[in-house]
Amino acid sequence: MTLTTISGDTPAPFAFGCMQFGGRASETDSRAMFDACRTASIRHFDTAYVYTDGQSEQMLGRFAAAERDNLFIASKAKFTGGASRDNILASLDESRSRLNMEVIDLYYMHRWDGDTPLEDTFETLAALQSDGKIRYVGVSNYAAWQVMKAQAVAATFGTRIDVIQPMYNLVKRQAEVEILPMCASEGILPVPYSPLGGGLLTGKYAGGGTGRLTEDSRYASRYGRPEMHATAQALADLARELGTDPATLAVAWVAAHPAGPAPILSARTAEQLAPSLAGMTCAMDDALYARLSALSPTPPPATDRLEEA
Repeated sequence: MTLTTISGDTPAPFAFGCMQFGGRASETDSRAMFDACRTASIRHFDTAYVYTDGQSEQMLGRFAAAERDNLFIASKAKFTGGASRDNILASLDESRSRLNMEVIDLYYMHRWDGDTPLEDTFETLAALQSDGKIRYVGVSNYAAWQVMKAQAVAATFGTRIDVIQPMYNLVKRQAEVEILPMCASEGILPVPYSPLGGGLLTGKYAGGGTGRLTEDSRYASRYGRPEMHATAQALADLARELGTDPATLAVAWVAAHPAGPAPILSARTAEQLAPSLAGMTCAMDDALYARLSALSPTPPPATDRLEEA
């Protein structure tokens, strides 16, 4: 059985990413966002060992304590150090301590590690499942071929990859080529991060706003192409026509993909989060989905015979 088929476990429809807790978001704002998510019936909360030097996990642990059994908590192994047994065990123990939780529902390998044998990684993860310390296994920032290679190894230890966390939004659509079709075919739940493109798709930068794209060189490079900003402007124009917010449309578009993604929302304040939460109830029919999809290029399929596609 998989995460998407076990009754009561599917953390749909959306998730909330706690990357800002203890960083760009104060504890007061972080708590307000957590409460807003619970009011909206979100129960899937995503963090990682590396986020804000552990403050993200600590805050989430405090917020979640009163209703732990009703929540689905995900974290990730230490980004540095690779996918070795020692790194997995050390970072998991630290994350469980920070969260003050005996069990982490979903535990990710934060990145691909080509230097560690997959057997070491998945034997360790299978043992942690058997010991009741984690429930499901996920991977983040893996290519589709890496997932399937790892999946074959995982099966030899009686486990499987249940979730993948790729980057996916209206201006970053590469996941449509192989990752999302793989998820649909293999029963893997996609939980995409950055559905708002680092804030680009909120429209704030066109109005001179500040944020990751102006303060973080990695995001500036990732979302600096002129055509991406043109898409963001077109999205804002369409949202204005429809009387809604561009962030609402952007996250609803991600969730509407046929592979059934559960997009990870994030923000710095509850006020900033509100338009994304509204995406959960956005009426996304086929016509609107097509209009939104037309705002950016659809990536070509993964074939060397494009003339036959």
